[in-house]
Amino acid sequence: MSGVENDRGDRLHGLDALRGGALLLGVVLHASMSYLPVTVWIVPDAQTSPVAGALFFAIHLFRMTTFFLIAGLFGHMLLQRRGWWGFAKDRLSRIAMPLASLWGVVLGAIIAVLLWKAAHDNGGSLPTDGPPPPPLTAGTFPWTHLWFLWVLLIFYAVLLFGRAVLALDRKGVVGRLANRAAGLLIGPWTPLLLAAPLAWAFWTLPNWIAFFGIPTPDHGVIPNAVALLAFGMAFAVGVLLDRRRDLLARIEQSWLPLTGMALLTGGAAFYLTGGWAPKLTPIADGSDRAVVAWTYALAVYASAFALVGLSLRFASGRSAVRRYLVDSSYWVYIVHLPLVMVGQMLVLDLPWPWFAKLGAVVGGVLTVSLVTYELLVRHTFIGKWLNGRRVPWRKPLPSALPAPAE
Repeated sequence: MSGVENDRGDRLHGLDALRGGALLLGVVLHASMSYLPVTVWIVPDAQTSPVAGALFFAIHLFRMTTFFLIAGLFGHMLLQRRGWWGFAKDRLSRIAMPLASLWGVVLGAIIAVLLWKAAHDNGGSLPTDGPPPPPLTAGTFPWTHLWFLWVLLIFYAVLLFGRAVLALDRKGVVGRLANRAAGLLIGPWTPLLLAAPLAWAFWTLPNWIAFFGIPTPDHGVIPNAVALLAFGMAFAVGVLLDRRRDLLARIEQSWLPLTGMALLTGGAAFYLTGGWAPKLTPIADGSDRAVVAWTYALAVYASAFALVGLSLRFASGRSAVRRYLVDSSYWVYIVHLPLVMVGQMLVLDLPWPWFAKLGAVVGGVLTVSLVTYELLVRHTFIGKWLNGRRVPWRKPLPSALPAPAE
């Protein structure tokens, strides 16, 4: 899932880095869940902190919306370069195939850690009176953290359909209207426009837990409607941005007001959803619910577009280290969740403060993930499979020839 070059052959390094960072932050997000001040995770730790809750809230607020925004831009770029058949083959190879082949392995590893946790809580042996697992149906299908690959495939199918519709428009009327709409949509006001439909979706969602924002579509063949709306709008705007690449400069120039809006609305959303003591009960219908829904929705898109502006402004240069981390981020994200759970189990009974445990888990997971990426992925067929290219091993430099005798 490496970045795509633009029409001039230059990589959009800032956006590439932001997308890779969004994936890598998944390690911190899931690692922090053991230490939240409320129990929501399958490996809860006795060491908790409101700071861990704030860290989780901040990352969860923008991470996947930002990812899908950039995925829409890069997806349309790839479609323009390779055509619909080349695009379809690439996405089937690098998105559908990893999902189909690695999902079972990841799920099996997660189940193994769950059994370890059950034995830990039962004095060292597995309990025999536990409830049976839920039946596997289309509505309960457990995508785990790989749900984003399934949602990407849905969005890519819609993108191909849209490409077919545009092909029927011989005079290009629809395309010109889309480009004009993009010009009106993109600017410091973009979060306000996108927040309106998402706020309505939050407000009408039964039993919406505001602290968790967009419900994660991690189960079910058909993703939940709120997630499809939130991430689908971000993906669609990304497509429009690739059609109107000049508008990226407008976002870059607006990085300061967008950042201010993100900080204000994000702080307000954090406060309204419980702040240091997260509320895990639905907000009653009425004006309070509407205010929270609007504030959170605005914070989602303000933070995503602020990060895009910041990345374009301050991270558009070339960096070998950043490029390596971007290339590795896809692999790291695929394998990280069971590793995070193993790390959480290993430090569960240690008398360390929460931040030491969090640091150990994150550091350990990144070390294992990056080492396996270097040894098993980057220079092998798996690297070509995931990132579209295999980086050859460096050959040792030939030793210097001895100087001729005089």
